[in-house]
Amino acid sequence: MKYKVLGSTGLEVSVVGFGGIPIQRTSAEEAKKVILKAEELGINFIDTARAYTVSEEYIGQALAGRRDKWIFASKSMARRKEAMARDVDTSLKNLQTDYIDLYQIHNVATERDWNRVMGEEGAYAALLEAKEAGKIGHIGFTTHSKEILKLALESGKFETVMFPYNIVESQGEDLFKRAKELNIGVIAMKPMAGGAIEDGTLALKYILQNEAVTTAIPGMADVKEVEENVKAANEFSPLMEGEKQKIEEIAKSLGNSFCRRCGYCGPCPQGIDIPSMFLFSAYKERYDLADWSEDRYYAMKARAKDCIECGACEERCPYHLPIREMLKEVRRVFNE
Repeated sequence: MKYKVLGSTGLEVSVVGFGGIPIQRTSAEEAKKVILKAEELGINFIDTARAYTVSEEYIGQALAGRRDKWIFASKSMARRKEAMARDVDTSLKNLQTDYIDLYQIHNVATERDWNRVMGEEGAYAALLEAKEAGKIGHIGFTTHSKEILKLALESGKFETVMFPYNIVESQGEDLFKRAKELNIGVIAMKPMAGGAIEDGTLALKYILQNEAVTTAIPGMADVKEVEENVKAANEFSPLMEGEKQKIEEIAKSLGNSFCRRCGYCGPCPQGIDIPSMFLFSAYKERYDLADWSEDRYYAMKARAKDCIECGACEERCPYHLPIREMLKEVRRVFNE
């Protein structure tokens, strides 16, 4: 396994890390087998989140007594100082550790969101205090928005950023270069495009070509996936012409019906968070996380069923996606 330094943190992380979303659908016993196989094969970076139901707890149980072999990362959607402080303490308890190497402000989507988390009583202030108290080692940031990613990079407040990057979603590449210039670690999330890309080996090979990316974190729920992902890292080589052609074919195929969550489609006159509709649908269909996705989907004030097919979103979409038809598919997935 190859290791790279995660920006200015000084942490040496495996170039393929362990994404903690899919273990939610397994048992604690099975999750432990998968995580220990990853350790055996050289993976040392594991990422989870408060929002991933039992993921933190499964990781804590699996790695009890093995804390020194792993670099822990978690994250929270909390936007206010008090709520973030509570979430950090909950993560520490769940992970059965007295410190978390990297704690991230999770999924900041808008400038309003940014202002909330960075304000005097925002989530960032809580992470500064947690760092001073030794509860966390470093502070990171995650987003799906290129504009918000740029804000985070140029703020000088974060040591790492997490952003979608895969064969279909390459919109962040120029900002990854900027992150490298600033010595900010880049964590590539959604390396398989939420399960849409079936050739995982090629997907990882594509990402690992980019020297500005520190680590990719594919979700893994069984030992076979761990072995395949580690093999892709260990047998890394420059892309061959045939592989480049296949990458172009995948991008072209998925590009006609794949949401990059850029947010340009909004605001929806009906108040629908369109990218979230597709995100929750993908989790239910591809990750087999029905309960997790349904809880979040049905909690939304406006959902796919509220679409009046005005077409305003499609006029704004830079990828010319058939959003109205795609929302009908979301309704089918959630039986609405």
